[in-house]
Amino acid sequence: MTTLSLATSNALDIQPVTGRIGAEIRGVRLSSTLEPAVLDAVRAALLRHKVIFFRDQTHLTDAEQEAFAKRLGDPVSHPTVPVIDGTDYLLELDSHRGGRANSWHTDVTFVDAYPQASILRGVTIPEVGGDTVWANTATAYLDLPPPLQALAEQLWAVHSNEYDYANHTSVGSRGRDVEAAKRYREQFVSTRYETEHPAVRVHPETGEKTLILGHFIKHFVGVTPSASAHLFDLLQGYVTRPENVVRWRWRTGDVAIWDNRATQHYAVNDYGDAHRVVRRVTIAGDVPVSVDGRRSVTLRREPNPAVTDTKAA
Repeated sequence: MTTLSLATSNALDIQPVTGRIGAEIRGVRLSSTLEPAVLDAVRAALLRHKVIFFRDQTHLTDAEQEAFAKRLGDPVSHPTVPVIDGTDYLLELDSHRGGRANSWHTDVTFVDAYPQASILRGVTIPEVGGDTVWANTATAYLDLPPPLQALAEQLWAVHSNEYDYANHTSVGSRGRDVEAAKRYREQFVSTRYETEHPAVRVHPETGEKTLILGHFIKHFVGVTPSASAHLFDLLQGYVTRPENVVRWRWRTGDVAIWDNRATQHYAVNDYGDAHRVVRRVTIAGDVPVSVDGRRSVTLRREPNPAVTDTKAA
């Protein structure tokens, strides 16, 4: 972290939420006209705390959320799910249309250069429930005993979008829109992606070693499915240990920004038929590099014939 970043970071009102991950930044009004020094401080806080929170940003519209995102990097749209009409990059997660991401994941790891950061805005928040939980994958790596660190550094895994995180729920059992959720699922897998990532990547800005896990993993390379499942449970368990996570209670207008290269997250599905809508912009990332200098590799990117056939029928 540069001296400027340290100085400007210290000038902000930053309130850590836990000892390992998460901080609320107070007194900042997010916008595309944010002063460069403040923006530098926000970036520094993001790298340090992995996820940062801003209360009461109710002034942000869809367009203003996108404009602010451009100050942090190059926004990118989701590779398969259409953006909101009238926007260039905004992905909407609507609980009435399959948007319940209640499984631990890092965003879009089924592509090679998955997003470096995500900016999420609370639009419609249930009166009770609907929190999001984030985990620090850098401290999770440090928690591994040295033999497990050595093992993880040798592992590579195939990630695929055939696991649809936003539809990981019993849609319809509580009156939700079954057809809308089905359409969302079809959009999500309309192009099949498979990418081979190292289980441990080197963060391009901090130099930290972070774990690339989460539910998009299909299996570890060269490992049987049953052994892959055991390895995944072992390593993933370190990511989601209680001391390694932060839980945010949303209010309408809140904004969360997280380093997608050093975190996983989980949207808690505990609000029944209440309506929850959040809107996300992601920032373009880089191809992960393993501890021995190898880069992630795209294995598959092709139209899904099952979805094509369904539409044709």
